[in-house]
Amino acid sequence: MMKKVPENAVICGNSIEEMKKIPDNSVHLLLSDIPYGIGLEDWDVLHANTNSAYGGSSPAQGKAGSVFKKRGKPINGWSEADKRIPYEYQEWCASWASEWLRVLKPGGSVMIFAGRRFSHRCIVALEDAGFNLRDMLGWTRPKAAHRAQRLSLVYDKRGDTASSEFWQGWRVGNLKPTFEPIIWAFKPYKVTIADNVLEHGLGAYNHEKFKEYFGSIDNHFECGMSAGEGGLHPAQKPIKLMEVLIDLVTVPGQIVVDPFAGSGTTGVAAKNLGRKYILIERSPELCEVVAERLDKINQPPLF
Repeated sequence: MMKKVPENAVICGNSIEEMKKIPDNSVHLLLSDIPYGIGLEDWDVLHANTNSAYGGSSPAQGKAGSVFKKRGKPINGWSEADKRIPYEYQEWCASWASEWLRVLKPGGSVMIFAGRRFSHRCIVALEDAGFNLRDMLGWTRPKAAHRAQRLSLVYDKRGDTASSEFWQGWRVGNLKPTFEPIIWAFKPYKVTIADNVLEHGLGAYNHEKFKEYFGSIDNHFECGMSAGEGGLHPAQKPIKLMEVLIDLVTVPGQIVVDPFAGSGTTGVAAKNLGRKYILIERSPELCEVVAERLDKINQPPLF
């Protein structure tokens, strides 16, 4: 165990192992865009399925230049191994959820981007570890890539003109993915929220600050990238979005941890807002990106 919590640290290593080194009840917020388990890249394949269709690519994906360079779903029916994918994702979430609970102070929040397909599995793992679910926030992106294949084209390639004409307008896949859920859970506290706020500075949320960002206190909101902000990671999130979530449940000087830091957006947002941060990322290349981004920011006064 570390003798004390590291402040403003970028740790390059395995998040599950590195989280074990953080002291009990020492962190105020865990904010992370965790792998979704949908096959975005090799790091996002969190199951043992060897289905050759999973991880392959279609000609359309190659031509479109989509961020989804590989298939994330079986295409030739669902085998028993395919059906195990959601359960294996839940097991992966369970492998770190208990450590997250341990390091959080009572009343501390967990904010997780877990994707639409398997977010419910992440919630179950969190609840099994001892967290309580507070809410599901709805983040809408102004722009989202949509690569749903036309069903009529499939039949055209088969020479089935009648089926092609009948199924005009139908597509294979899903609607345009502009919405993403954000899981908001918390570590249980003793007695009341009011008492916990006095003891640990946690448990309530900043109603007025959230309203300043979006003009309302709705749990569904739109937030996009600023000009020139993207391009550092295929799953990169807007800095403003991370700032909103940090401001919602913490005050300056408190500690924000991101165990799957990616390009370091959580750290950038935390530093912008005068919070301390611990970022864990296993990719040495991304750790360099994170360090470079953080070096460009002047730390504001904490109070």
